[in-house]
Amino acid sequence: MAEHEERIAVSNRKARHDYHILETLEAGIALKGTEVKSLRKGNGNLQDSYAMIKNGEVWLHGLHVSPYEQGNINNHDPRRIRKLLLNKKEIRKLLTKVQEKGLSLIPLALYFKGPYAKVQLAVAQGKKSYDKREAIKQREAKRDIAHRLKRSATS
Repeated sequence: MAEHEERIAVSNRKARHDYHILETLEAGIALKGTEVKSLRKGNGNLQDSYAMIKNGEVWLHGLHVSPYEQGNINNHDPRRIRKLLLNKKEIRKLLTKVQEKGLSLIPLALYFKGPYAKVQLAVAQGKKSYDKREAIKQREAKRDIAHRLKRSATS
């Protein structure tokens, strides 16, 4: 069987800044035809989106998929709640983790694996503002060190 190529349609870059990622998993997503076409063009936004477990099913809230330009009256609602496709064992495992204090389900990326749309879902814990500042300091320090090393190597 041939390997399917993965092509990221939308990513949530802010998620890694706002959350400590504890675990990730891949879930399918139930989309309508015009949503698939719009996402293949990269017209989506995962910022401020999250997943919830309700009645034994996982639902993705806050994903904005722009209406498809060539779509007609059958176009989709851009902010509708979409179902994530996971098996019961995975949902039970997620439910036990989310019930722990302060853990959330955050989508990191939406991509296509062959003909199927997939969501990379993370079990995450929200960062405090001082954690964010510390991460920024560390990133800037690494950048400064790399810049100094590069400068000393050229002179």
